[in-house]
Amino acid sequence: MIKAYATVALAALWLMAPRALPAGQGKDGNPADWLERMSMAMSHLTYQGTFVYIRDNETETMRITHHAGENGERERLVALSGPKREVIRDADGVRWVLGESSSILSDNAFRKSFFPDLPNRLENQAVTSYVLKFGPPARVAGYEARQVMVLPRDHYRYGHSFWLEYHSGLPLQWELFDSKRNTLAKFVFTELQIGAAVDLHELEPDSRLTGYRTVSSDLPAGNSRKVSSLHWSPRKLPPGFTLTERRVSESQDGHGGLFEHLVYSDGLAAVSVYVESHAKGKPLDEDIQRHGTTHAYSCSNSDVSVTVVGDVPAATVELIGQSVSAATP
Repeated sequence: MIKAYATVALAALWLMAPRALPAGQGKDGNPADWLERMSMAMSHLTYQGTFVYIRDNETETMRITHHAGENGERERLVALSGPKREVIRDADGVRWVLGESSSILSDNAFRKSFFPDLPNRLENQAVTSYVLKFGPPARVAGYEARQVMVLPRDHYRYGHSFWLEYHSGLPLQWELFDSKRNTLAKFVFTELQIGAAVDLHELEPDSRLTGYRTVSSDLPAGNSRKVSSLHWSPRKLPPGFTLTERRVSESQDGHGGLFEHLVYSDGLAAVSVYVESHAKGKPLDEDIQRHGTTHAYSCSNSDVSVTVVGDVPAATVELIGQSVSAATP
């Protein structure tokens, strides 16, 4: 069952993006100020545009419409190339069509934005794991842009380059690279409207969605309850990674097992650790899978099965997954 969780988690990570932060200190501040402005812009601005996403020598064209209003955020993402895909995000959660299948995956535990593979919010500890620098100014989709580079200090995390619209901080272009500066993925807007020019009719879902079957993800994140202490935890973490979220749920297979979902972050990158007690289930064989820039590592330690998923290098998920054990009181 934990492999099913990992499959859904890979889809969820494809949708993850920065959370809102307090406003930065102006467009002429330092690189950290610009990243904070970017996070604020992505959640608080109304914008609409078409961008090209490139990964693993594959190119996809996407259309995004985002509206920020008194009732919160609404967002719609549509694939203009490749398999038909459409994603809706609002106060009710997230619904997205799974490729060409006749189903919609729905889970109210996920309300993040849909820019592909962007990092989470900037945290203070990120300074110890990354070097922040300005790059040369540029022009993207007709807008003046400021380049901000986030360089990894080791091989346990990826680096990022952002080209941010000079007045709003909205990302116009993004590039992901490894510790050796090899490009892994990137996107760039080909056209973009901000504010009043946005056509809000594009927020309405395609009529074909009404005939699809809704399927719950059943992720532990969607069936959580509060507990007083950790059941399991990794003994080893890459430098800078700390526990930021935790959820636990009871097994639905009638065996009385537990599922625990732990999230570790270095301030930019995030890694999800899914731990399932074996009970009468079958232990997992050691395995590592790659989905674009996301890696998933699975194994069995003692009496639990572990899956670690993150938009991080393989070495990171493997280090964490191999060290999971019963938590020390």
